[in-house]
Amino acid sequence: METLASSSRRVRTGLFEIDFGSSEVHKEGRKVQLQEQPFRVLAILLEHAGEVVTREQLQAKLWPADTYVGFDEGLNTAIRKLRVAFGDSAENPRFIETVSRRGYRFIAPVEPGLVAAPSPPATTVAAKPRPISLRTRWIGFAVVVFAVCALTVFLRTAGHRKPRQGKIMLVVLPLENFSSDSQQDYLADGITEEIITQLGGLDPQHLGVIARTSAMQYKHTQKSAAQVSREVGADYLLEGSIRRSGDRIRITAQLIQSSDQTHLWADSYDRELSGVLRLESDIASSVASEIRLTLSQQVHQRLAAARRTNVEAHDAYLRGLQGWNLRTRDGFQQAIANFTRATELDPGYAPAFAGLARVYSLAPIFAGMPAGEAAPKALEAASRALSLDETLADAHCALGFVKGHYEYDWPAAEREFRRAIELEPNDAYAHLFYSNSYLSPFGHHDEAIAEMRKAMELDPLSPHIQSFAGVTFRWARRYDDSVAQFQKTSQLDPNFPLNHERLAQLYAILGRYDEAISEETKARLLAGEKPQDAVDKMNTLRRELAAKGERGYWEAQLLFARDRQNPPEAYVRHYGLAIIYAHLGEKDKAFDSLENAIAERDAQMTELAVEPQFDALRSDARFTELERRIGLLPR
Repeated sequence: METLASSSRRVRTGLFEIDFGSSEVHKEGRKVQLQEQPFRVLAILLEHAGEVVTREQLQAKLWPADTYVGFDEGLNTAIRKLRVAFGDSAENPRFIETVSRRGYRFIAPVEPGLVAAPSPPATTVAAKPRPISLRTRWIGFAVVVFAVCALTVFLRTAGHRKPRQGKIMLVVLPLENFSSDSQQDYLADGITEEIITQLGGLDPQHLGVIARTSAMQYKHTQKSAAQVSREVGADYLLEGSIRRSGDRIRITAQLIQSSDQTHLWADSYDRELSGVLRLESDIASSVASEIRLTLSQQVHQRLAAARRTNVEAHDAYLRGLQGWNLRTRDGFQQAIANFTRATELDPGYAPAFAGLARVYSLAPIFAGMPAGEAAPKALEAASRALSLDETLADAHCALGFVKGHYEYDWPAAEREFRRAIELEPNDAYAHLFYSNSYLSPFGHHDEAIAEMRKAMELDPLSPHIQSFAGVTFRWARRYDDSVAQFQKTSQLDPNFPLNHERLAQLYAILGRYDEAISEETKARLLAGEKPQDAVDKMNTLRRELAAKGERGYWEAQLLFARDRQNPPEAYVRHYGLAIIYAHLGEKDKAFDSLENAIAERDAQMTELAVEPQFDALRSDARFTELERRIGLLPR
């Protein structure tokens, strides 16, 4: 029986028209980019529209045994690309249905493509034409001339459209690991992060790139490109896959316009691993061309100058990134070991030194490393990185953090944070640290909130950034905004213990102790505390609150501070103990604790001037002297 696909060079399904002669798909007249193999799969499905086409049938027709890409991988990729092109989904298919354990079926109605034909001659008797006046002839002539001029201008400019005005947003989905070894995920994730960084530096004034933390929320996602773009506020989406075979790597990538799901560009790259940085630059250049960015000569030179890498050093660097992004004690130890190995294998590898600087700068917070040990190492690594490459925003940001929190050299901290943002305006964490490690400590709250909003725009799904925005509002004493921000973060990630602890502390400041106890209990349970221990502490807080009021609550917190099990940012270090003593009215003990905190170079000491829980100490001359020693007041 003759099928639609074989009897017509064009068929139509829904808003799509498929041209078998040119192997093209159009949606409402606009071409949808589709690679050869997915189109060939589509052609076979259309030839058997309404029937099940087995995977074996597709393999026999399209996948010879000696093809580089395996059949299962290739067919799955082709089907996925077809669904993306048609805005379809496996869960609720409108075009391509998966028939479990068998194959696929094209389920949408298919009809021959429509070709415009000349209008048939009129069958009615025509009326005798009326004479055309000279004035009407001139009007008609003017209309024709105007139309020709307009068409000429359009044709001359259509292929050379100006870049879109204002800032557009792009999200890079995590590259799918198509290697046979799942242990290669670190490679896919690391190269995704490097591509994000490359794209972020192209034209920051006109292109914003969603940060890695938010992009990684969509790893292995089944959501459509339209849904992802809508959730993160992106105008374009870049997706792809990676496959490693020995010392070679193959990356496929495609760019999708979110507004209509048009596939603007797709390509495959097969390179040696030593050329991966140049491969990433090539992808960035192609994206810039497709979305019509105007790149500076400096950016062109940077993309062209991408160096070949020491394969082992680059591999260690990507493993270091994996550990860094875990934000755990074990992850930081992994990051330090691998970044260090990368620098030993390649002493000129500046990003590896910058990675070390980042890890050491935050190691006192996430890994429990003493600040006196971590800060000098962070300073040394950042300085080495910048001596190799002054344009590394990460290194400037880490250096600013050390200068502010540990050395109290605030002019240097401000200079480094500003330089980081100048170099990488799309770095969400540069805006975050400029906000909470310089602007907020000096009481520049409006500017600090503005920087936090930029960070949230660039990394909208990061619970860390969203939660710290709540702290920024708290320091500004915008308590309603702070509560709302913490609650928003809880909706984003209900299992983030640090956010519940911060909300508990805010409720205590507001005198809402019952709610504070509930949130603290959630924080304890989510942080891994034994359920019975967490419940016992909750009951103790409620009992002491009922018996002694606020004092009973804070006396219980002092008791808990001696326990080894506590959630992140609980009142356990000397800085936290000072807060408890301030609430209890024991000023001498509070100042003794603050002296111990400053001796340990506790990073939280730089929050002293804006922390509301120290209001009871502010009238004491000892408090003013502490602010001077930290550099928050002139000497």
